[in-house]
Amino acid sequence: MAAPTIPEPVASFLAAVNRHDEQAFLDAFAPDGAVDDWGRTFTGREQIKTWSDKEFIGSHGTLTVEEVDTAGDTVTVIGDWRSNHANGRSRFVFDVHGDKLAKMTIREG
Repeated sequence: MAAPTIPEPVASFLAAVNRHDEQAFLDAFAPDGAVDDWGRTFTGREQIKTWSDKEFIGSHGTLTVEEVDTAGDTVTVIGDWRSNHANGRSRFVFDVHGDKLAKMTIREG
C-alpha cells in the first residue's frame, strides 16, 4: 500500500519532526501559532519551544503516518507516535494558513 499523500506545509513539518530539526519545527508555525496538546495550549514560538524541548522534539519523537485527511485549510494526520515522553496512536489536526501552521492539536488517535 502506498504511503498517504501529505499536503504542504504539513509534510515538511512532519519531516522536520522526524529528523528532530528544532529550528525547522519552530519555523513551521506562524509567529502567533499554537499547540493544543490534549487540552494544554502553548501559544507563540517561545511557549511552543519550551513544551517541545520536553515533550516533542526534545523527546526524540517520530511519527509514522497511517492516515491523512484534508478538508479546506485543515489537515488531519493519524499515526503512531514514538518518543521518550509518550507513545501510541495519535491524531494531529493542523490548521494551515498559507505556508505556516496556525495551530496543531494533538489528541488520541
